[in-house]
Parts: sequence; C-alpha cells; structure tokens
Amino acid sequence: MTSLAIAANGLRKSYGEKVVLDGVDLSVPEGTIFSLLGPNGAGKTTVVKILSTLVTADAGEIRVGGHDLAAAPQAVRAAIGVTGQFSAVDGLITGEENMLLMADLHHLSRREGRRVAAELLERFDLTEAASKPAATYSGGMKRRLDIAMTLVGDPRIIFLDEPTTGLDPRSRHTMWQVVRELVTGGVTVFLTTQYLEEADQLADRIAVLHDGRIAAEGTAEELKRLVPGGHVRLRFTDPDTYRSAAAALREVTRDDESLTLRIPGDGSQRALRAVLDRLDAAGVEADELTVHTPDLDDVFFALTGTGTVPDQPDQPAQPDRPDQPAQSKEVTR
Repeated sequence: MTSLAIAANGLRKSYGEKVVLDGVDLSVPEGTIFSLLGPNGAGKTTVVKILSTLVTADAGEIRVGGHDLAAAPQAVRAAIGVTGQFSAVDGLITGEENMLLMADLHHLSRREGRRVAAELLERFDLTEAASKPAATYSGGMKRRLDIAMTLVGDPRIIFLDEPTTGLDPRSRHTMWQVVRELVTGGVTVFLTTQYLEEADQLADRIAVLHDGRIAAEGTAEELKRLVPGGHVRLRFTDPDTYRSAAAALREVTRDDESLTLRIPGDGSQRALRAVLDRLDAAGVEADELTVHTPDLDDVFFALTGTGTVPDQPDQPAQPDRPDQPAQSKEVTR
C-alpha cells in the first residue's frame, strides 16, 4: 500500500461563530499532487495553515510526513515547505541573496548553502538573474524563486497555496512543469488553486471544499462523471441510415432536420463501446461521432451551487497548452 504523506480526520476550525471547517477528512499519498478546490472563503488557505502548523485546529487527528502534528510540530515543520499566495521574496536583495538567506535560516554551512543555492538557481533557470535585485524579476521568475527558496530545506511535502495567481499564461505553464518535476523527484504537492484547468492538468486527486466540508473527492475523470449532461452525438448523411440507427439505439434524442442522434452517456470507454456495438449489430455506421463530457467547471458549479467559478484574475480564456492541443469538451472522430 502507498504510504500517506498527509492524513487528516475530522478537521474542524471556527473563528468566533463562523465555522470554517466542519469535519474535513483528507488522505494524500506520497509522491502525488493533491488539489483542493473551493470558492473564495471556503477554507482552503485555513486547511493549508493548519496542516503546515501555522494555525491550530479546534479538533481533528492530523499526521503529516508520518508525524503527529499535535505531538511533534517541529518534526512536521522539518518535513514540509510552504509557498503561500503572496511571495516571500525580498525584492531589495538579489535572487542569490534570497537563497542564501534561506540557507542561513536552515542552518546550512556557508559552503553547503552556496552549493544548494547554486543548484536550485540553475534548476529553476535563474542563474543569469541571480545577481540582479529580485524586484526586477517578472512575476513568473519571482514565483520560481519562491519555490526554489522553499526547496532549500529539501522538504518531502510542499504546500502550494494558489501559486500561479496573477501569472500570465506562459508563466503559468512554466510553473506547471516545475510542479510536475517536483513530483517526479519524489516530492508530494498539496495544491490549492483558483484555476480549474490547473487542477485538471496537474492533480492526481482533487477534493472540492464547500461549506466547510468535502463535497466530493476523486480523480478529475471520476469527478466529471458525477455530473449529468454527458452524451454521444452521432451525425448521418443518409436518411435511411439515420432511421436505422435511431431504431437500433435506446434513449435517443432525434434531430430529423440535421440527421443527428444524441445518446446520454458518461463519456467512459464502456459507454461508448456499448453505442458502437449496437450500431455494429444493426449494420450501421455514423458519418461523425462526437463525445461530450462535463468539465471541472460543470463539476464545480454542481457541487458548490455557485453560478460562477472562483474569482479569476484577468487572463485569456483557456490558453493553449504548449505540450498538448487545446482542450475541448467535445472530441470528434
């Protein structure tokens, strides 16, 4: 069985009469990316603060990095790194000086600190800018430096609280690659994000936090199957073939004018195969087949009851990914 990097049971937190967390359970396997989604004010940052020992929970059993958080907070702090919503970079000093300052805080020797700083600056493509004041860095460079500083202590668990907020699409994609490389190196990442696409791209598992509770948890594909509205759309050019297909299929919605059929389905391979098997049995072949599945936006709206996604910083809608074709809800064969 995979060991858990983070395990929380019955996590509760209130501020006065305001209940922020009301019995939250979380399980994060080692070497994975776990994403926590939720509307602004849902308690995502409170979860991160509790798990990283910055805030005390009112109730709950918590283990982080194999350590009981209540009994051994220092051991937990030694195992984790935290990059918050707001950069910890000091703009008045250089990138290298920021790194060396973190090395001093981790009590590394001067020689070891310089070695670690140089390696991380190179790893995050910041070597050329290392001697420049951090105030001159772009937003993406500051975020990379922020994470590099977090890694000085060689943490095995990293909390990233909305790490790409305010970044342009190119810098966001660069950060995604940084996060993937961290996990490839064996690090566990606990990610909160405002960007549903970001969770879809990165997370092995996703939990949706709403009204202080986990509304749903699973892989991105599992969550998408919770929401109704998925369907297969078949288009025909021959009216006789169209009528034969309609007779062969069940629960079909017909559009006689465009010669299209719409069959409810969850977008799974099994559901699609069932449709194709019925067509094969009837000796019918569609001219065009389109699969529509709900996306994480649909899941978010359904689970939180909100009419909009979490507040989004200005950005172009759904930028193309550099290493993949642009995603669409509909995939046509």
